[in-house]
Amino acid sequence: MIFKILRSKTRLITRHLHSASFIGKPTSVIRIIGTTVCIGGATAAIAYHCLSRNEVHMEAVGSAAKFASLSRYMADPISGRQMLDANKNDMKCRMEELVMRIQYDFCRSLEAEENFGKKFLVDRWERKEGGGGITCVLQDGDVFEKAGVNISVVHGNLPKGAIQQMRSRGKQLADGELPFFAVGVSAVIHPRNPFVPTIHFNYRYFEVTDSTGQRQWWFGGGTDLTPYYLNEEDAKHFHRTLKEACDSHDATYYPKFKEWCDKYFFIPHRNESRGVGGIFFDDLDGPDAERAFDFVSSCAHSVIPSYLPLVREHKNDPYGDRHRQWQLLRRGRYVEFNLIYDRGTKFGLYTPGARYESILMSLPLNARWEYMNIPAQGTEEALITEVLKKPKNWLNL
Repeated sequence: MIFKILRSKTRLITRHLHSASFIGKPTSVIRIIGTTVCIGGATAAIAYHCLSRNEVHMEAVGSAAKFASLSRYMADPISGRQMLDANKNDMKCRMEELVMRIQYDFCRSLEAEENFGKKFLVDRWERKEGGGGITCVLQDGDVFEKAGVNISVVHGNLPKGAIQQMRSRGKQLADGELPFFAVGVSAVIHPRNPFVPTIHFNYRYFEVTDSTGQRQWWFGGGTDLTPYYLNEEDAKHFHRTLKEACDSHDATYYPKFKEWCDKYFFIPHRNESRGVGGIFFDDLDGPDAERAFDFVSSCAHSVIPSYLPLVREHKNDPYGDRHRQWQLLRRGRYVEFNLIYDRGTKFGLYTPGARYESILMSLPLNARWEYMNIPAQGTEEALITEVLKKPKNWLNL
């Protein structure tokens, strides 16, 4: 029996090591080896031998294959691989490359947490007015009830509703047709277990050109956490990870963008925050394009380390019907914010040729609205409600 396992593991390692998708990914190889070494020294020795052969092969394949290993996407780029390769210094192309990688990494990380091999449905779509997107949705998993990770790369002329929205934020936009380009990644993850929080993140880049040929550009985005039950250690870990990403660029970013997040993700008619916050920023056009892009890249890459530890910690926690019903009620609040106040949702719905299925992917699979639900004082449900009424300084800054 042991020898059968050894043969099976050896074939698995060999197949991965000789797969083009694993070239340049020694950490993935080491992870596989780590799962087999406990079976017996013979397997480890075979794995090491295969790894050595792979290192030689990596040297032989050259830089082209190494670059290909960095280009793993959920689907073909919207702008086309040739366009991205030919315009590596163009910020539009750089941002599209970034969001494609973020989408792939995040989707694969979530899939790895599923216990029964549930995968994302990949839906690549095009917009006749210009551009398109890649929508990835995982539904009815044992860990994630609904997870959506969407990228969009759209261009055309700004509709009147979008122009009015931007002017209300202080953008000085000329009259007449305004060609625009927008690229971004957006994700909302609704877990099945009520003790695993929901996460949302969005990072985007926008360009608009007025009738004089003047070009304006800016970045926006953020990451925020919406737990159903309060776990202070989870909230601290989440905020600490975001702060580290911000501090590597500017020590003033985290406190400023944390406060902005608390104000933005607020439901006025409920007089409560959507969750325990995170960071949020918009209209970021300084100190220059290069440093702004680097900052956004750091924030986007901080999503996995900020969230995946929380999933692993709680995805198998026991829960009952009371916890589930509370989770559904809190999801109702999530729906209210996204449909009434969220700026990204409004922009998407204003845009001609908008793909509503992708825009509304942030909505949970199940939610609940119950008349006059007020948690009893002293309960776990009341505790999270109190925190949502008054944003907290999680890192005691």
